[in-house]
Amino acid sequence: MPELPEVEAARRAIAENCLGKKIKRSVIADDSKVIDGISRSDFEASITGKTIISAHRKGKNLWLELDSPPFPSFQFGMTGAIYIKGVAVTKYKRSAVNDADEWPSKYSKFFIEMTAWSCHSLTKGGLLKYACSKIQHWCPQYLNSGPDALLEPMTVDEFTESLSKRKIAVKALLLDQSFIAGIGNWIADEVLYQARIHPLQIAASLSKESCLTLHQCIKEVIEKAVEVGADSSQFPTNWIFHSRENKPGRAFVDGKKIDFITAGGRTSAYVPELQKLSGSQGAKEAGKRRRQTSKRKSSKNDDDSEEPTNEEEENLGSAKLNKGPAPRDRGKKRSTKRKSTESEDEDAAADDGNDNGNNDDTDQVLKRTGKMTINNKHAKEEKTSMKKVQTTQNNRNKKKKAK
Repeated sequence: MPELPEVEAARRAIAENCLGKKIKRSVIADDSKVIDGISRSDFEASITGKTIISAHRKGKNLWLELDSPPFPSFQFGMTGAIYIKGVAVTKYKRSAVNDADEWPSKYSKFFIEMTAWSCHSLTKGGLLKYACSKIQHWCPQYLNSGPDALLEPMTVDEFTESLSKRKIAVKALLLDQSFIAGIGNWIADEVLYQARIHPLQIAASLSKESCLTLHQCIKEVIEKAVEVGADSSQFPTNWIFHSRENKPGRAFVDGKKIDFITAGGRTSAYVPELQKLSGSQGAKEAGKRRRQTSKRKSSKNDDDSEEPTNEEEENLGSAKLNKGPAPRDRGKKRSTKRKSTESEDEDAAADDGNDNGNNDDTDQVLKRTGKMTINNKHAKEEKTSMKKVQTTQNNRNKKKKAK
């Protein structure tokens, strides 16, 4: 959204082109989301015929002083901007109006025509108020704002002392207009990057050195932005501003990766490599990273233990090839069981008067039917089954002989 530099550029444009001129005609949009405190017709009637004496700004707010009250005031919102016909005024980059569009723009919310054919318009995205009835140094409705970041900067000592009392994230504090008026999302990100301070660092935990650096960065960033009329193409190339709206993973400044987090309720761009949490916050963050790393390593080790490595698989395959096909019945214990079973079966067959042919048949049955295991229970069950098979076959043989 337009911040102090953009609003200051608009104020200067009005001061240079509109002071001393009378308002011949005014057209105000019938939009309750934009017009506050008065009807459209009453607003138009109250300013028509008035002369513009001065343009004022505090923080991100602008108002016009006329030769008699009331005085219209403006909040630019997310995309508001001032346009003056025939005058190049820095517009916020998301402004929807182009120079070649119709005049006044279809997006215009507040349009006035003045003597000598000078006109200006507030486009959509702003808030127009009819609440300023007198000028004291500032418009009364803004008296609760903090000091203006450009016109009323705190001293270093005042700034340091004020930060020491605030136990909230420094980014959230900078966005608070009652603390300092005029700093918005992009300026807060810029000054914190230049000062190498993490957006979530608690303000009260900042060292005196960090407070001094931040104070200096606020001054330098705002003065530079105002100096170039809020024209972002003239901002220094090493500002994070130029990359802060790129997609995650594609945002870099001076070759360093930009990450995005939520701080102060706003998406915040910062460089993790340079802007690190310090003190107890830093220690806590380091501990968290160690736990995450340990957890990842543990998970990886579990995966490695469950699955053989490529080398292990190759060695296993080579061993199988060298060894040749495995025997059907493996292991000494299993062989012992098999021999024992066969011996018992042969004895049983001999007791029943079977010949060698019957024993051969029994061996064939054993080979076809059972898979021997080292489990004693299974071995016994198989033994019993084989005896039944043998007995049945013996009975058949006897019947054949009897016939």
